[in-house]
Amino acid sequence: MADWWKRYLQFNVTAKLTMIASVAMSWRCAEWFMGLEEPTTQQSAFVSVIMGVMTGVYGIYLGKEARTPKE
Repeated sequence: MADWWKRYLQFNVTAKLTMIASVAMSWRCAEWFMGLEEPTTQQSAFVSVIMGVMTGVYGIYLGKEARTPKE
């Protein structure tokens, strides 16, 4: 069990799964927005915020990966 946990932490599985889920959710948000006939200002602001948050999430993810010690 300890060996499995060590590999889980080494490969940073939680961060990778979280990033994949975030990308999938933002992709679905963009698809939803592109499918709207006449998007409102509020809807475009919502999508803009989601995409801006994804920029931050990606930056934090890359920063975390750069600081993770490789063995």
